[in-house]
Amino acid sequence: MRRAVCPGSFDPITNGHLDIIGRASKLYDVVHVAVLINRNKQGMFSVEERIALIEETTAQYGNVVVESHLGLLVDFCRERDIPAIIKGLRAVSDFDYELQMAQMNHGLTGVETLFVPTSPTYSFLSSTLVKEVASYGGDVSHLLPETVHRRLAERIAERNAERNAGQSARS
Repeated sequence: MRRAVCPGSFDPITNGHLDIIGRASKLYDVVHVAVLINRNKQGMFSVEERIALIEETTAQYGNVVVESHLGLLVDFCRERDIPAIIKGLRAVSDFDYELQMAQMNHGLTGVETLFVPTSPTYSFLSSTLVKEVASYGGDVSHLLPETVHRRLAERIAERNAERNAGQSARS
């Protein structure tokens, strides 16, 4: 069985992520989506929320397994006998960092990293940029699956309400 992993924070999952996951799902029997946990970052969505959103938006592929992981990606691969990591590259600037990671991962365990060029439609897209634009009221609906866009709008509204309540309490 051919298996690969698409790792990331997916906070939130974007159409760019889905492009890479969908393309990987055509090449591999099973695609694991590893939601990597970074203790140093406070996400917009909890890990559990991200997993649920990814499961919902990748259900159409039929061969995607979504899990979280804290630690080295190569350990995730070793524990599941996954020989390949799939990474989307948006621009040349992504390549320098990703190449170093690929070489380190290969040196640690022999896992291979395959680079997939991102569709030009999504070459500028990142979860961070989507959250920033949305937080200022920009329309990002075309960059996210409908469910994800709705949840992002709700989360931003919740945070704005909390911020406004906190400001009112201090006044």
